[in-house]
Amino acid sequence: MPARILITGASGCVGQYTAAWLLEHSDAELLLWLRDPGKLTAIRKDHPRVRLLVGDLRETDRFAAELASVTRVIHTATAWGDPERAHQVNVVAVKRMLALLNPLLIEQITYFSTASILDRHLRPLPEALAYGTEYIQTKAQCLQDLEQHPLAEKIVAVFPTLVFGGRVDGSSPFPTSYLTEGLAEASKWLWLARWLRADASFHFIHAADIAAICGHLATTPHGPNPEPGQGPVRRIVMGQQAISVNEAVATLCRWRGVRRTPGVPLWPWLIETLIRILPIEVNAWDRFSIRQRHFIHDPVSQPERFGERSHGPNLTTVLQDSGLPQRGRPKPALK
Repeated sequence: MPARILITGASGCVGQYTAAWLLEHSDAELLLWLRDPGKLTAIRKDHPRVRLLVGDLRETDRFAAELASVTRVIHTATAWGDPERAHQVNVVAVKRMLALLNPLLIEQITYFSTASILDRHLRPLPEALAYGTEYIQTKAQCLQDLEQHPLAEKIVAVFPTLVFGGRVDGSSPFPTSYLTEGLAEASKWLWLARWLRADASFHFIHAADIAAICGHLATTPHGPNPEPGQGPVRRIVMGQQAISVNEAVATLCRWRGVRRTPGVPLWPWLIETLIRILPIEVNAWDRFSIRQRHFIHDPVSQPERFGERSHGPNLTTVLQDSGLPQRGRPKPALK
């Protein structure tokens, strides 16, 4: 029998890229759990292999029969902003959803977290629980709980890094990720960023590449965790190779035709000054992130690790895909 795969948060950016990948590359039946069918723009609502489950993740018991019938789960749904709602969606609802799965039928649960709660070596970061926002704290708490869950050996926890997806002008059938939406705003600050240098680095990944990894996991046999040094829950950080902040700014400057200057290093005292004079709100987690600077992980996984091909292997490709206008020829950097 074809797999029966439940995707939560199915109307979101990653959810729709993943559903589209599975419709193209598998014969699986998809149960798409979402709150607003009107936001499903990249998937045909009347597709013969698609069934919509319309409701809030906190209404888990409404779909008890459907949950008991699925063979795989890809759980992308999440909440942030309101602390109580974040706890109910990111912790309580996840436990209830797992409790309603048929342990004899379920083969794999792909659980979406965030790379921000892991250290360089993919170990839980203590500061995530201590200083994190309600989103960070609930993700850290849920991962801690999943490590002890009876279904732990069937869980693959995936940790996206910074996610691009869709297009800045909204012309893509896929929703635009928050990071891609922010490209236009970031371009407005290049007049300032071109003068600065920062000792920091990060990973990014395109939603299409997240979909390729999750699709591969959902369509291949599940086995014990093959990652060395981990527990029963497999941890996969999804991202392209690390890029420095300076390299990212230089790439964006070239794309927008802005001349890059030798720059001024962002010393700690200068960062504090900029926080004071610019309209920036900084919380405890932000300050930890500023001190951390290098949010990099080893190993970090791209689609190539799973026999797939990256849609956005570098930042220039991502900018092309985003539809951010390219302005003129890049000006040579000032000496």
